[in-house]
Amino acid sequence: MDFELSPKAQEVCNSMWTFMRQEVFKAEPIYAAYLREHGEHAYPPIVETLKASARRRGLWNLFLPDLSGLSNLEYAAVAEISGWSPVIAPEAINCQAPDTGNMEILHLFGTEEQKKRWLEPLLEGEIRSAFAMTEPDVASSDATNITTQIERDGDEYVINGRKWWISGAADERCQVFITMGKTDPTAKPHRQQSMIIVPRDAPGLVIERHLPIFGYQDQHGHSEIVFRNVRVPVSNLLANEGDGFMIAQARLGPGRVHHAMRAIGMAERALSLMVDRSKYRMAFGKYLSEHGAVQDMIAQSRIDIDQVRLLVYKTAWLIDKYGSKGARTEIAAIKVAAPAMATRVIDRAIEVFGGQGLSDDTPLAYLYAWARALRVVDGPDAVHRRSIARQELRREWPYIG
Repeated sequence: MDFELSPKAQEVCNSMWTFMRQEVFKAEPIYAAYLREHGEHAYPPIVETLKASARRRGLWNLFLPDLSGLSNLEYAAVAEISGWSPVIAPEAINCQAPDTGNMEILHLFGTEEQKKRWLEPLLEGEIRSAFAMTEPDVASSDATNITTQIERDGDEYVINGRKWWISGAADERCQVFITMGKTDPTAKPHRQQSMIIVPRDAPGLVIERHLPIFGYQDQHGHSEIVFRNVRVPVSNLLANEGDGFMIAQARLGPGRVHHAMRAIGMAERALSLMVDRSKYRMAFGKYLSEHGAVQDMIAQSRIDIDQVRLLVYKTAWLIDKYGSKGARTEIAAIKVAAPAMATRVIDRAIEVFGGQGLSDDTPLAYLYAWARALRVVDGPDAVHRRSIARQELRREWPYIG
């Protein structure tokens, strides 16, 4: 395994760091001030300024290998840098969730008509999208539990169901919902589900409320939505009936790498703040950096970050070499390891900052809320540990003595 970046990837990373220092970090207070003045789901114009700059710098749609020329491993390094400003930076380079996963779905499974209508404006950053799978009344980490109905009626499908934690729905730029539901409840468990494209303005699609994360409301929102006899053309189906579970699995591999690397970026920023704070804050007659307990937190944070980064790099390398199926255990492992590591590191940074770390004077509280949420996004830790354990139990061990 060679994790050294190619010259092109190193150039992209250098450009990304320049972009972050020159523009993204400076945009954070402007972004926050705009939301305070205009409402939590308003769209700050500074983002469009950043997007235009990112395009000029060649930092656009880097997540998609067919467009960027970067491997999953190489893009992982870029995703980590964007994680230093996890709300603004990914969108500035058009590499934000859930749009990246939805663009991958449309790229892999969309018809030419679907690509023209939805993928092209997404790639241009003109609209945003949502992925509607999770439901409030069932354990949606097991996709076979999904109850939303997608029934064919002539040349249309009729959709009925309720979804929640649908990221992006509060933003009026979110114009399309890729929705998972059951087309055939009598089929085998993993062939019951299908995915279908639902425009935001489809009659019967109702956004009922926007859910906070630990009290925070994101600009793009996480919403509860209802489909009441929503009708869309048969041509809006992605791939074939019964392919929903397969499409969902194809979506998760690279996406997990993106989430994990952004979590590492969040942890790196927290560690940098921790180190800086420890150098000038005094307690009991000496700087915090001189206290053994603080040194231990700094050292352990470096160890934790680097361990997880290597695991994510290995996962991205395996995906590049063998596809998502060849990295099944590792994809589950990084979903557990990266957010858990980030919460630990950010928590240590909060400890070093004391009361200030609980406020909005630093990004730590918000970073912690996001990192903790990532332990539930795409399925809770327990589900992924179960998957890893099942893989291990099926392994043939060379020697048991």
